[in-house]
Amino acid sequence: MIKIVIHSERCKSCGLCIEECPQKILKLSNSFNKMGYHFVETTDEEKCIGCKRCVTICPDVVIELYK
Repeated sequence: MIKIVIHSERCKSCGLCIEECPQKILKLSNSFNKMGYHFVETTDEEKCIGCKRCVTICPDVVIELYK
């Protein structure tokens, strides 16, 4: 099983990870972080295949994956 860690306070809601995810399990939250951005969150962590595309494309090092 893959564990996804999202550092929501770093997220600037650019959406690059959402577009890159082949499983389409990332979305922008309705909540805001301290900087006033909608941060990314997972919709179904169980479907994550661990490809790390989201980790690679994120310019703010928001997402970490652990196996």
